[in-house]
Amino acid sequence: MGWDLFCRVIDNYGDIGFCWRLSRQLTTEYGLAVRLWVDDLTSLQRICPSVDPHQTSQQRCGVQINHWIDPFPDVVAADVVIEAYGCELPEKYIQAMLSSHSRSRQPVWINLEYLSAESWVEEYHRLCSPHPRLPLTKYFFFPGFTANTGGLLREKNLLAQRDNTQQNGANWWSQNDLPIPDETETVISLFCYDTAPISNLLEAWTHSQTPIRCIIPEGQALNLLRNGLNRSALKAGHVIRQGKLTVQIIPFLPQEQYDQLLWMCDCNFVRGEDSFVRAQWAARPLVWQIYPQADNAHYAKLEAFLNRYSQTLVEEASHAFRAFHHDWNKGERLDWNHFWKYHTVFRQHARIWSNQLAAISDLTFNLIEFCKRQ
Repeated sequence: MGWDLFCRVIDNYGDIGFCWRLSRQLTTEYGLAVRLWVDDLTSLQRICPSVDPHQTSQQRCGVQINHWIDPFPDVVAADVVIEAYGCELPEKYIQAMLSSHSRSRQPVWINLEYLSAESWVEEYHRLCSPHPRLPLTKYFFFPGFTANTGGLLREKNLLAQRDNTQQNGANWWSQNDLPIPDETETVISLFCYDTAPISNLLEAWTHSQTPIRCIIPEGQALNLLRNGLNRSALKAGHVIRQGKLTVQIIPFLPQEQYDQLLWMCDCNFVRGEDSFVRAQWAARPLVWQIYPQADNAHYAKLEAFLNRYSQTLVEEASHAFRAFHHDWNKGERLDWNHFWKYHTVFRQHARIWSNQLAAISDLTFNLIEFCKRQ
């Protein structure tokens, strides 16, 4: 069974990060032939350094990577066609799907949607939508947090690898040329959009009740830090100390190394979708910056996740968790000390939450099973 996966890069690393993980899992764990069509190879190169952004076609990790350009080339449509996040397929490719209609069955056409904790997702998951003009049918497939959704991406050995890395923490820090954290330090990773209130966060951490080591990969967060500290020359390898805060700047990380960083930190500030999901598999406290949308439509999605995630937290911890997320996403003053007062509760809850999600079939398995039935 051949698969074509189409991705237009909007959120730099969230959408292509998800598509690259899905493509690799389909190939490595299920032995499927996958073509990934992506319009921005430079963003893909950041998370998979072996990718050549100047090559229109190349194979990496068993996945055939094709640059999605206009005009679209002549190709035979795959058995399964995925348009990620509602990106529109090229008209030429739709015609190729129509040409393959003479096969024993038409291609399974999937609109793989954004992740949401909103309740309506369960109702719309796997619904079909006949094409208005052509004899083709599209199915909507929603990732989610319950068994009545498509689930989340989770590789077969991911959690075992996480547990092993966390149990051998000192080795990981040494192997990555980073100082082993002091027992009194709170170690935090920071990955955010350029709209994040970084100055508020630095101020809060500078006056933290306990020492903080913040690890920042190069990217938008570092650009904000440069502006916030008025230090344009900051780059990987630099260390900054300010009050209770130590900032360690590191190179931008490929996906596997970034996952490991999440596993090793006490708290992870993440954004969008890909890093957001990986932070939940890290089984560590997280702070999520949701992708901003017009008319503040993203706040309903944020609230839905907060409701679901904090449902079993004790009232005081739940209030602190929700309040900090609201302030972080709205650019307000941040009360870090109040939030982190509940760090032990948050850590226990993060492990329970991860285990609950792991009890649900993963997205790739669910997607394959659904396509087999069509």
